[in-house]
Amino acid sequence: MEHQAILAIGIFLIVYGMIISEKIHRTIVAILGAIIMILFGIVDQETALHHIDFNTLGLLVGMMIIVGITAETGLFKYVALKAAKLAKGKPNRILIALVLITAIGSAFLDNVTTVLLMVPVTFSITRQLRVNPVPFLMTQIVASNVGGTATLIGDPPNIMIGSAVKELTFMAFINNLTPIILIIVLVYLPIFIWMFKKQIQSKPELQQSIMEMDEKAMITDHKLLRKCLFVLGLTILGFFLHQAFHLESATVALSGAFLLLLVTGEHMLEKAFHSVEWVTIFFFVGLFVLVSGLVETGVIAKLAAAAIELTGGNVATSSMLILWLSAIASAFLDNIPFVATMIPMIQEMGNMGVSNLEPLWWSLALGACLGGNGTLIGASANLIVAGLASKEGYTITFMKYLKFGFPLMILSMVLSSIYVYVRYLM
Repeated sequence: MEHQAILAIGIFLIVYGMIISEKIHRTIVAILGAIIMILFGIVDQETALHHIDFNTLGLLVGMMIIVGITAETGLFKYVALKAAKLAKGKPNRILIALVLITAIGSAFLDNVTTVLLMVPVTFSITRQLRVNPVPFLMTQIVASNVGGTATLIGDPPNIMIGSAVKELTFMAFINNLTPIILIIVLVYLPIFIWMFKKQIQSKPELQQSIMEMDEKAMITDHKLLRKCLFVLGLTILGFFLHQAFHLESATVALSGAFLLLLVTGEHMLEKAFHSVEWVTIFFFVGLFVLVSGLVETGVIAKLAAAAIELTGGNVATSSMLILWLSAIASAFLDNIPFVATMIPMIQEMGNMGVSNLEPLWWSLALGACLGGNGTLIGASANLIVAGLASKEGYTITFMKYLKFGFPLMILSMVLSSIYVYVRYLM
């Protein structure tokens, strides 16, 4: 292996190790690693820029702006409280309602945004019922990762895969991933109730207090809400139709974001851009450049050749390998850098004679997204919920979550394996 390839692997592994250790913030590490790739001449600046996926970045920025402005209206608090009242204030029903809202929300918003909106409402409801909020929070972590798997815009790995493979449209993600996600959610719901039924008992008079709360008071700006719902509806319609109009998903998201800024007025501009998670955006930029070093030096091509040799180029074996490898890796590592490395590898496998790549892409999406449920460090949303819980005096430890999340992740992988095999490989 030539000197530049060894150097690229060394930089990548050091950066990856530092991301896992969390000694320094992952965005700082990723950007510094990317700069080192350029300084050592592994990739030049123009090539590095060419490898940055601006479609992924544009889609993330656009949706963050839309969600940030919509959150100002109180819509998400209204939906959660309304669901609690429809559940008659009964804790087990509320748990199911919040799980379903989190899963559906994560399908159309990013996971981090969804849990940031849901957790404060969860604390408000559980305080009213005087029940332990931890079962509600842990089930919402799982729901955010499961729901985010269902659509193109639900989870960063899906955004990255959809951006890299133009044939995998918004509708393709729904048609191929939503069926198995619905099955997993339906399997999980009775398990959640069975696991936590004894921990979430509440007195009837406390349940009645939920029924007396006014959900309409949660909406703080009706005029802004109407504008947000109109633009959000247009944007989602745009995702359904983007292939017919030959538009990228980033164009749809950014069009929706700036249309919303146009109709809300420039007084929302600063607040909207403040809601964009620029730290996450720059993390993506650094990763794309890091992976470009592995692509340009031929490391990814060699990994693809090794995978084909291991599986004999068999699509079924390759799909199962990618599904389970992605799940286990994503449980213990951040799924974003893992997927950033896997995408060019699968593309290279296509160049080497694997004719049907579709099962491989869906296996990667399912493994990377659902694998995040395995441990507390498996996805950003997991850590954010744990952090918010800690601020309220409730501890979700690594081991406590591991005992809950890892068996559920394995169950989802078994169901996904059956689904992928029956749908694509029989």
